[in-house]
Amino acid sequence: MNKEEFLSRLNVSRETIDRLKIFEHVIHKWNPRINLVSKNSMDDLWRRHIIDSIQVYRSAPKYKNWVDLGSGGGFPGIIAGILAADEAPDAEVTLIESDQRKSVFLRTAARECGISIQVIDERIEKVDMQRAQILSARALANLSTLLGYAFRHLDAEGTALFPKGVTWQKELEEARRSWRFQVETITSMTEPDAVILKVRGVARV
Repeated sequence: MNKEEFLSRLNVSRETIDRLKIFEHVIHKWNPRINLVSKNSMDDLWRRHIIDSIQVYRSAPKYKNWVDLGSGGGFPGIIAGILAADEAPDAEVTLIESDQRKSVFLRTAARECGISIQVIDERIEKVDMQRAQILSARALANLSTLLGYAFRHLDAEGTALFPKGVTWQKELEEARRSWRFQVETITSMTEPDAVILKVRGVARV
């Protein structure tokens, strides 16, 4: 599928697409300075990063607060904020990013895209418990580490969304040695060997 087909299938509005294009421009402007995404993936930015993040958002149940961990270049955090501006305007979207330069980028991107989000520039381990109804993290850590973050920051009835690549089954096996959790696997639209892990009920073994 091309970009337009992906966006149509994911039911993305024209206003949201306009904001996504602004975010694309901001990424291109900032990436040479702070390396938000790899140079190799810049030519395929929409499929590998933007559309990939939209499908994470589409995997979420209804929510009032969304927390994205290690937001970095804004995937999926800024994308969640852009979609929420149109589809869930009363929801709160919080991005946690300890790198000061990337935090400045995230705030700048939000302002230029005309969206309201909170950026916390602190280490995930030190941030106050978030009680997130949706918790996301992309390309941040292995699943066992992510479940530790979820145990701290996810609401008891909340859902964690973790995109994972080809090693996802191995990560699941390793995580189950330390954690109990319910998981649903959603096959990625953009990478057939990748999945989104939809996780609930995280508890220590």
